[in-house]
Amino acid sequence: MSKQKCQVEIRDGVAVMTLNNPPMNVVTLDMTREMNAAVKRLADDPQVGALVLTGAGDRAFCAGSDIKEFPGLVSERAIVTKKLGYENETYGLVANFPKPTVAAIERLALGGGLELAAGCDLIVVSEDARVGLPEILLGGFPGSGGTVRVTRRIGLSRANEMMLLGDMIDAETALNWGLANRIAPRGRALETATDLARRLAQGPAQATYACKMALRYACDLVEAEAIRRTLDLSEGLSRTADFSEGVAAFISKRQAAFGEPLDVTAFEPAD
Repeated sequence: MSKQKCQVEIRDGVAVMTLNNPPMNVVTLDMTREMNAAVKRLADDPQVGALVLTGAGDRAFCAGSDIKEFPGLVSERAIVTKKLGYENETYGLVANFPKPTVAAIERLALGGGLELAAGCDLIVVSEDARVGLPEILLGGFPGSGGTVRVTRRIGLSRANEMMLLGDMIDAETALNWGLANRIAPRGRALETATDLARRLAQGPAQATYACKMALRYACDLVEAEAIRRTLDLSEGLSRTADFSEGVAAFISKRQAAFGEPLDVTAFEPAD
C-alpha cells in the first residue's frame, strides 16, 4: 500500500495538512483525491478552527502537477475531466473553506502548487522562496484557478507578467505585490504560518466566517449587491452568542471569551 500523499495533524485547534510527495511534492491524481476528502472532513470537524497547508521536506511546498501523468490523460482526451476539473473542485474547497486558511511556502511553489496556495486566506513564504506560474513554458496556462485567484491578489498587470512570461518571483517581490502576507526565516515558514493559524483559530469563529464571506462578495459581486449581502451577514452575526459576548466585554472593559462553534446556518435568511 502506498503512503498517504496528504497527511493531516490536528493540534491546538489547527489542522496542518502536509502534501507528502517529496522531494517536490508534485500533485498526482491520488494526492488530489486524498486532499479533497481531507478538506471536506476538516471543514466539518468542530475541533478544527484553522487550516495550514504545507509541503513535506525542505525543497518545495509544491512544484505543481506531476507531468508524468499528462501523456496518458492527453491520449485519453481526459486532461480536464480526470485532472483539471477535479483539481479545480478540490482547490475550490480550500478557497471556500469556512475557517481561516494559511499556506506555508518553503523554497518553491510553482504551477498548481501556487494555485493551491492562492486559495488560502494568508500566505507565508520563506525568505529564500521563489514562486511562479510557468505553465506557458509547457504550452499551457494555469488551469487550476490561478488565473482567477492569483490575479485577484496581485492585479491584472502583474498577473500578465507572471503568467505570460512564466518567470518566477522571489519572496520580497511576492510580499510587495500582495501575493504573500509574511516572509519567514528560512526553514520557519510552517512555524510562522502555524502561529498565525493558532491566533485565527482562537478568534470568534462566526465573525471570522462572516468576514471571509464579505470579502469574497467584494471580489465577486457588484458594489450594491456586495453591500446588500454584507448587511445580511451582519444581521445573522448580530444573533450569535459571540457577538453578544463581544459587545458585553467591550462595555465591561474585559477580555471577550469567545467560544461559540461555527454554525453557517446562522447566516441563512430568517423566515
